Amino acid sequence: MLASNRDIGSALKARGITRRQLVKFCAATLATLALPERYLAQTVAAVAKARKPVLVWLQFQDCTGCSESMLRSSHPEVADVVLDLLSWEYHEVIMAGAGTAAMGVLDRIVKEEKGKYLVVVEGAIPTAEGGAYCTIGGRSAVDIARQVCGNAAATIAVGACAFDGGLVRSSPNPTGALGVHEAVPDIKVINMAGCPHNPANTAAVLVHYLTFNDLPALDQYNRPLFAYGRIIHDMCERRAHFDAGRFVTEWGDEGHRKGWCLYKMGCKGPEANFNCPVVQWNDHTSWPIRAGHGCIACASPRFWDHMSPFYNRLPNVPGFGVEASAGELGLGVVGAVLVGVTAHGLVKMIKPAPEYASAAQPETAEKDN
Repeated sequence: MLASNRDIGSALKARGITRRQLVKFCAATLATLALPERYLAQTVAAVAKARKPVLVWLQFQDCTGCSESMLRSSHPEVADVVLDLLSWEYHEVIMAGAGTAAMGVLDRIVKEEKGKYLVVVEGAIPTAEGGAYCTIGGRSAVDIARQVCGNAAATIAVGACAFDGGLVRSSPNPTGALGVHEAVPDIKVINMAGCPHNPANTAAVLVHYLTFNDLPALDQYNRPLFAYGRIIHDMCERRAHFDAGRFVTEWGDEGHRKGWCLYKMGCKGPEANFNCPVVQWNDHTSWPIRAGHGCIACASPRFWDHMSPFYNRLPNVPGFGVEASAGELGLGVVGAVLVGVTAHGLVKMIKPAPEYASAAQPETAEKDN
């Protein structure tokens, strides 16, 4: 019997992961998803009972940064729990198989798990010259993506390149690189934008899928609202300095040493949507602005072209001034998205699945298994 046919609870127990550890992981995931604590019992029950879904991780035009971001996370629950939540059967960076044997695994999954497996795509998909700029096993990336993503339950595009083409699509884009949703239209896709993606957010999407058998609420770019629904400027720890008119004007100056606002050094926080200030990086250790570097809006559409030069100050932003709030920066689209999720998307996202409704009971303290 394939490992994918085992339930997750059995896999966790076999690995020595206790219920207490599972509860802790699910609680952290709910916080990332911005879901209320009352769904903790439902989430734990759903994750423990769920069949291990097969996961395929494809890599095309990329730097492997998203794989590194996911695999190098030192948080034990990401390493020990998330990897056990899935039957991770194809990933070129870490799999032992190669050549014909590896491609045989991919073909078997598409055939035997059709409509049930999940796909993670890392990297852009070149379309120029018939897709000749990226081939694997003699097949073009676009051909593989159409077959594998077209037969999956859902596709998760991780990183800027898979989202919209990223760096390789930036002008002049000689390879005709595109994001997954453009290269393979009409598939169920969720975009985890960023350069790289944040593994905590991607893990949260996987847990949401296991709990509710659906993807979380999305914005107009198919990005999950829990991660991309707020402006970085509104959550930034340096916002008070912006409001008070205290800005860094030169790298290493007094303001830089004191942690003042980086807007004048090119920070794109007022036009960027991402939960970096909340989730942060390296297991909630830090994030770029805390480290002293401005945001480059790496989760924004076509940021390599639209947000560079990265050290240039944002030009002609309506209503922008020392006293301005991010809500006055002409970002009406963001406001509309948030209103939409309040009225519809969030309700759908947190509605208990019928099969787990009975499991949504208050959690009681118990000893580790």
